[in-house]
Order: sequence, then structure tokens, then C-alpha cells
Amino acid sequence: MITGFDLKNAIISGCNRLGNLKKIINDLNVFPVPDGDTGTNMYMTFFSAARLLEEVEITKDTGIDEVSKLVADTLLRNARGNSGVILSLIFRGFADGCKGKKYLDSISFANALRLGADAAYKAVLKPVEGTILTVCRMAAEGAKQTASEGADVKRVIDSALSAGEKALAKTPEMLPELKKAGVVDAGGKGFTAILEGMRSFIVTGKTIPADKTDNFENEETADPVALSEDDITFTYCTEFIILKDDPSSSHTDELRAYLDTIGDSIVVVEDDDIVKVHVHTDDPGKAVQKALSFGMADKLKIENMRLQFRKRNNAEKNAAKEEAFEIAAPENKCGIVAVAAGEGLAEIFRDLGCDHVIEGGQTMNPSTDNIIKACLSTPAKNIFVLPNNKNIIMAAQQASSLVKDRKVWVIPTKTIPQGVMAAMNYDDSEPVKKIVSTMNEAAGNVLTGQITTAARDSEFDGSSIKKGDILALNENKLAFTDEDVNHAAIRLTKELSEDDPVFIYIFRGADVSEEKAEELSQMMAEAYPDAEISLVYGGQPVYHYILSVEV
Repeated sequence: MITGFDLKNAIISGCNRLGNLKKIINDLNVFPVPDGDTGTNMYMTFFSAARLLEEVEITKDTGIDEVSKLVADTLLRNARGNSGVILSLIFRGFADGCKGKKYLDSISFANALRLGADAAYKAVLKPVEGTILTVCRMAAEGAKQTASEGADVKRVIDSALSAGEKALAKTPEMLPELKKAGVVDAGGKGFTAILEGMRSFIVTGKTIPADKTDNFENEETADPVALSEDDITFTYCTEFIILKDDPSSSHTDELRAYLDTIGDSIVVVEDDDIVKVHVHTDDPGKAVQKALSFGMADKLKIENMRLQFRKRNNAEKNAAKEEAFEIAAPENKCGIVAVAAGEGLAEIFRDLGCDHVIEGGQTMNPSTDNIIKACLSTPAKNIFVLPNNKNIIMAAQQASSLVKDRKVWVIPTKTIPQGVMAAMNYDDSEPVKKIVSTMNEAAGNVLTGQITTAARDSEFDGSSIKKGDILALNENKLAFTDEDVNHAAIRLTKELSEDDPVFIYIFRGADVSEEKAEELSQMMAEAYPDAEISLVYGGQPVYHYILSVEV
């Protein structure tokens, strides 16, 4: 059986495993743009629950209903991105399966997992197979099958993980874009990581081994979550590579055995030429000295984990103070909340009448709670939320259901230009439903292009993409690669529409000089002499340019 105490530790174990694989999950983004944040969103969402579980008193007598509700409520308010929202829905359904129970046996565990999958499917307007939804559903079906055979709960969770991993491996066959990119679904990978961590504690009573390296050539070694400073046994996280003197020799066993006497969280991975080492220890010098007997050291990194933890804790406390807000009485008829990253974009939305601009966008999706607070501090009976990013829409919709004393309307804007156009067409003198209709229609009348840089090497649709290539995105879809941002912007504008543009807005990113942007504006004027062209400083990260085209 699984008790509330077991669930607490299983959640923490799952969080550790998810954190260890966060970078790998981020890199499963279909396009190699620097916004692959599925792993980050899932981890930040799940970490909120793991951290809270450490702070509250949970004993072996605490019922699983109490712990599962605490987890579900925390995830609900801290969900980030579509993947984080879906994850919160899964655990909301799981908590429903725990209601009134002191513990879960094999049958009730399988049922709770199935309720989790059902809750996620029901909440998604158009469920897509080949995503985290499929992986969770298949895991639940695997658990149900084994439970029906009379197996104990340990075998049931083994079956759930196995079925989930098999489903994950098949996701490229279900979604063509995954197959083109040669990756599995990132959300599904995150879910199996959590399930793997939970399974480890429930089956073995131990958290999953930290820093497990699946591909030591490409993966940054990630340390497990430290929920309190007491969790840090050794002070220094030590990493380095040894260039072997003798390629024919093997030192893995000898080096690992020695490191085990001076530390923990040991990873020693070897090929013909190098040995990659990671260890937590109080004496990094001893680890390096031992390794030097096998060859030369390279890429040495030593970090004080206790100081890191204290700095992070202080930063989180300061952030919590900054997030303090006051609930405003809903006195006005209407108000607007927008999400945008970049001081220029934030100022644009404020000029268009937005009451609050939440800092966020690609790589920094705001949580459900961030959106709730912005809505509650807006003094209006009707609040229109502009997510301005396809990965924030679900969090906004979840927030709308949690705000009770005023009506929240989510205008599902997927890009900054859509949000700007919606805000430009906002007229609070109209009836509320007319306002919603007009803003939605306006958002649909603008075309969006984005210019960014490839964050990693990748293969997509038979084409090789190299780190540093300029990527052009047409309505969030990869259009082509280029070598120059301005040339790419001109090409992309031509691809956005067959008709000549009437208006072209160029939102300049934080890393583009004014001179470079002025050069693009002149190029646009020459290419489209009849169009009205506006160059605006957006200050956005990630994207050199965001293009807004109206025809």
C-alpha cells in the first residue's frame, strides 16, 4: 500500500528525477529555438509541491487523501506552460481518486492514475495523441491491467512506468512533427521521469540515484533538488573530464570505488578517450588527484552547493516579497491583463490601456497564480487576459476558473502581434460579449513572423540545422534558415502573405542595435513602398525581431 508519507517522498523523488532530466526534456523541443522550456515549466510546477511537502509536517499516520490534495492544490496554482497545467490536471484527478482514503492499494492506485488521465483529457479542448496525454493514459491502462491480476502496488507502478515508456517511444509515430525532428514528446518524457522517481521510492524505499547520465556527451550533469540545507551531505559539487593516458585501459570501477569513500552522487562515465566524473565531496582536491593518475584533467568545475542553496533561498524570499499584491475592488466595468517579455513591449501594452502587464513569454511562462494575482489587482468586473503565447493560454484559462469575484475572459492570443491588435481594438463602451468578439476577430487578422537563432544542432524534415543558424518562424512554424537576421526578416515577410502588406510592425529585440533595425526598416520600405512601416523597440529576449503584418 502507499501511505501519505510514502506519497510525500515519492513526489520529492519524482521531482529530483525531473530536475535531473530538465535540460534533456527542454532539448526535445521540435524546433531548436531557445524557448524549449517544457522541462523547465514541468520542473518549476512540480518543485512547488515538492518544496511545500518538505515544509509541512507529514507523518506515517497522515492520510494519502490529505497529501494528494495538498499536492494538487499547489500544482494548480503554480502551473506554468501547457505542460505544467496538464501535469497539475493529472494530479488533480489523482487526488480525486484518493478522496476519503488513508492509503492506496494496487486497485485504488491504478484507479487514481486513470482518473488523472481522464481529468487531463477532459480539460483539453482538442486532445492530441502522441503527447503527455497519451503517455499518462497508457501508463494508467498498464497499471489497471496488472492490478486486475491481483498484483501488489509495487508491481502495479512497475507496469505503469513500463507502459508509459513504451507509449513515449511510440509518440514519433503519432505526431509527424516529432518524427520529422527525430524526438519523442517532451511532456511525455517529463511525465515518465516523474513516474520513474515515484516508482523508485515506492518500490525500493530510496530516491532515484542523482545525476544519472543518459548521454554523457550531450547532457549537463544535473544535481537533485535540495529542499533544505540539511539535504546537502557534502559541500562541493565537483565535475571534470580526464583525458586518458592509455586509451586501451579502463578506470571506471577503480575511480568510482575511490570516490565512494569521499563523497556521494557519483557519476563516472568512460569511453576510449575520456572519463567524465561528477561527485559531491568535501575534498575536491582528493578526487582530482586520484583521477590525475589516469591522465590530464580538463573542464574542472567546483561549486559550493551550500552557498548556492542560500543564495537561491534569499532570491526566492526577495521574489516572494516583490510578488506581494493588493486585491482591488471590482469597481470598473472592464480591464485588461497582458503577458509580455521586454520593457518595450510592456510599455506598448500599457499605452494601449492594459491595467497590468505580467512579465513573461518564451522561456519564462508565468504561473497560474501570477495571472490570478494580476486579475485580482485589476479594479474591474470584467477582465480580458491576453496570454500572447500559445504556451500560456492554458494557464490563463485555469486562472480564469479560480477567480470568483469577477469575470475573466481569456482572449487566446498566441503571439505578441495578435495581442497588440486585440488591445488596439478594445472598446470598453461596447457590451462585454461584443468586446470579446471584436478582440478575437482583430487578433485573427494579423500575421506573425519571428526571427531567432538556433540554440543547438538539429535535424528537421530532412534538413540539418546548426547551432547559431538564423531561424525564421511563420506563425510559430519553422519556415527556413538564413545567415543574416535582416535578410531573413525580408524573406519571412514575403512568405507571410501572398498579398502586399498594408501595415508592417517591426518589434526590435533586446540584442538588435538601433542601427541594424533602422537598416531593416529601410529595406522593408524599399520592398513594400505602399505599406506603412513602423519600427518599435520591443526589448524582447529570444527573438531578434517580431514581425506583425496586416494585409
